Amino acid sequence: MIDQVPLTAWLRAAGGGDRDAAERAYASIHAELRRLAARQLGRNAGPATLTPTALVNEAYLKLANGRLEAISDRRHFFNLAARAMRQTVIDHARERLAEKRGGQLVRTELDEQLPGSGMDAQQSLALQQALDVLEKQDAELAECLILRAFGGLSASEIAELRGVNERTVNRDLVLARNYLRMVLEPPG
Repeated sequence: MIDQVPLTAWLRAAGGGDRDAAERAYASIHAELRRLAARQLGRNAGPATLTPTALVNEAYLKLANGRLEAISDRRHFFNLAARAMRQTVIDHARERLAEKRGGQLVRTELDEQLPGSGMDAQQSLALQQALDVLEKQDAELAECLILRAFGGLSASEIAELRGVNERTVNRDLVLARNYLRMVLEPPG
């Protein structure tokens, strides 16, 4: 996992015009995004239509369009990285749907696994809508699920970032999954 002190220092120095620090920050962020993308895409079954390299490149571009030197700590970095990966997966799903015939969003069932890029495009878009609503209702639950599902972090890594114990993270993940089941699964 990224060491917060050097990365934060490199980003601040890069913001001040230090090109060497900017290169070190880029290498560190790119390596961490690659690790997260490989982990995330590797655990999803089914045909891979988005490669770790493509996911990393797109997520990095989204991050780089913001101000990387404004990243304050590891939690902030992982939240931004997970959000960028989530947006990339959703954008990819939208493109795939547009290439097909389109159509209405469908409700989908969730198993015990967390949702990820192994879903089809319509399921990904339905998940995106449900996560948007969850973020408005309970930002902590949404953050936990997004870090797990799109950031590829383990419960212990999330607990460390959030400054809580692992039981709290596991409880939040169960609550978030239950919320998504309630919203995404057909009634009955």
